[in-house]
Amino acid sequence: MTSSLKQIKALNLLAYTVGCAFYALSLIYVNIPNRLAEGGVTGVTLIFRALFSIDPAITNILFNLPILVIGYLKLGKRQIISTLYCILMLSFWLWLFQRYPITINLNHDPLISALLAGLLIGLGLGLVFRFGATTGGSDVIARIIEQKFGVTMGKSLFAIDAIVLAMSLIYLDLTQMMYTLIMSFVSANVINFIQDGGYSAREFLIFSKYPTEIAERIMSELERGSTYISIEGGYKKTATKAVYVVVDPSEVRQVKEIINEIDAKAFVSIRVVTEQVGEGFTFLRKKRSIFGR
Repeated sequence: MTSSLKQIKALNLLAYTVGCAFYALSLIYVNIPNRLAEGGVTGVTLIFRALFSIDPAITNILFNLPILVIGYLKLGKRQIISTLYCILMLSFWLWLFQRYPITINLNHDPLISALLAGLLIGLGLGLVFRFGATTGGSDVIARIIEQKFGVTMGKSLFAIDAIVLAMSLIYLDLTQMMYTLIMSFVSANVINFIQDGGYSAREFLIFSKYPTEIAERIMSELERGSTYISIEGGYKKTATKAVYVVVDPSEVRQVKEIINEIDAKAFVSIRVVTEQVGEGFTFLRKKRSIFGR
């Protein structure tokens, strides 16, 4: 257990603390005053608050204990310790914010409330997920689904939330539920945005008679390294090579122009890449002058 604790860095703990603060802030200052529900275990705690006036800071811990046992078996010690920390921090912030009520004036606009809640919840959970933890409840289940089936946590949470939100109709009307769904959609997309690092690149797979010329031009003009992939034509069975390169979205037009100049008949596949590591993306690149090289 001690070694698992040592693996959790101070930066991670800071991210968990800030993330849980954003999440709790939305629940106490935006969701509850504007009658917006929430999914997962947190949504269940809001149901119990509405029906029985039970403090969500307490039910958050009680409801998460059995789920933590399941998570311990599936996710391992380190993630469970992180999750336990997040559960305690979330309950702490929920308790603290209830003791210091603040009114956020949104002019009673349900759409603005839903958008703000989605943004805050997405920021909070996105930070927690980005650094390898969860806030317990359905987050643990979503993390297991992500590891086992490759489904992003944002999508899994949205599906799980829908079930809990349907239960929330016990104390909400249909209009409030529709705004809650908007909130959930926004938060799911913010979570995915933060998990992907807020950055997407473009992947080129280029099939041409002149792969070397294209790769060299891309390297000389954009300073992007490329990879040759050995291929065989399906019709003529001719052995050749394709060019694989990943570039910044702002460089897509230049790559297209290079390809078109060298081989207008080249077949090109372009895809969005949500995460890249290595030189040119995670390290500083040589800055270019506004007026040229």
